[in-house]
Amino acid sequence: MTRVLRLSVNDRVELFNGAGGLVEGSIQRVDKTGLDIIALDDPKVISPLGMQWHVFAAFGSLKGGRADWLIEKCTELGARSVTPLLTERSHTIGENRVERLQRVILAAVKQCQRLHEMTLNPPVNFCNFLPIVAQSKLSFLAAAEATPLLSILPNSNTEDSGLLIVGPEGDFTDEEVKMIKEAGATPVGLGPCRLRVETATITLLATLMLWSDAQNLGAQQSQ
Repeated sequence: MTRVLRLSVNDRVELFNGAGGLVEGSIQRVDKTGLDIIALDDPKVISPLGMQWHVFAAFGSLKGGRADWLIEKCTELGARSVTPLLTERSHTIGENRVERLQRVILAAVKQCQRLHEMTLNPPVNFCNFLPIVAQSKLSFLAAAEATPLLSILPNSNTEDSGLLIVGPEGDFTDEEVKMIKEAGATPVGLGPCRLRVETATITLLATLMLWSDAQNLGAQQSQ
């Protein structure tokens, strides 16, 4: 705050805890060891706004910082959670990597000023994932040569959450795709080019975030 934003004594700031807690404060003291802030009002708890999107992506085998990038951008775009999906072609993710991804999330939450920190769930096996799909009323599966996403999105929506599903490098097996579709997911296309895991995830999430924001705005204007 003092070195990058050049804030000083008596400047006002907002403090948040990543769980919806928000309080306005004023800087009282600044020195080489840090700064003191006094709360100007009682803390408030803000509920999550808009539709909550939960990402299930098989990114355990990604290398070269690509998993970090996926997690960072999911946080910035507003995903409610990301769950590593363990499939036949992406069957592991190291514990040390999970710890690193938690640090990536925290940095992104601070940077984009999210009041609610994105949750990184423990990895889920494919067989345990299918009941989650079956329980969701709105879930989209990124699939090559499927109907374009924008052609499938409904004109109106009453759901408050949904699932995004992206397979590993090499994609899901034919049997896995069949099982996901039978569980209730809708296959959607993301353009004519075959996308990397992280690109497909962000393309799908960004499109659905914009769509759900438009849905939310339309609902507010009609009230």
